[in-house]
Amino acid sequence: MLLDGEEWQRLLHGFAQSAFRLETLPAYKVAGEAEEIQDFLNGQRIDAGTYTSGWTDRLKAHTAAGRTVQRVHVVTRPLSDYLRYEFMYYHPHAMAGENIRILDLTDRPNPGLPNQDFWMFDDTSVVLMNYEPDGTQIDRVLVEGEVGQYQEWRRLAVAESVSFAEFVKEHGWQ
Repeated sequence: MLLDGEEWQRLLHGFAQSAFRLETLPAYKVAGEAEEIQDFLNGQRIDAGTYTSGWTDRLKAHTAAGRTVQRVHVVTRPLSDYLRYEFMYYHPHAMAGENIRILDLTDRPNPGLPNQDFWMFDDTSVVLMNYEPDGTQIDRVLVEGEVGQYQEWRRLAVAESVSFAEFVKEHGWQ
């Protein structure tokens, strides 16, 4: 089933216990980000300590209510310009309560994860995030049926990754 609009927002923001995201692309083409990315490439940075957004507000609310939001982003170095831009926002997202992890496949084989982005909510609902090769989103598809394989992929992604803070410290990225 294709998810869009209110149905997607209800799932993304209405989970009861946990939300997990696996990200696999080096770049996402998101409407409205081109100018921000160019500003980033020109040296402009956000202040992670004071930055707020609708997403950081939601993360704080989820955390305060005892819900968890976690993501694992699969990367290879050198990081794409987009990933360096996105990582700038990971700092305030982590401070707002999101558990962000990085799985660096630069010097190792993929441990068995799919080349497929997805969200999993409350261990029961999975939404496939489908993209064009350039990172333009095609659609979101609710998985009908068994989600055990996605639970295993989440377990594997978390076990094989390091915290965002550890990745940044190890690689000296700011």
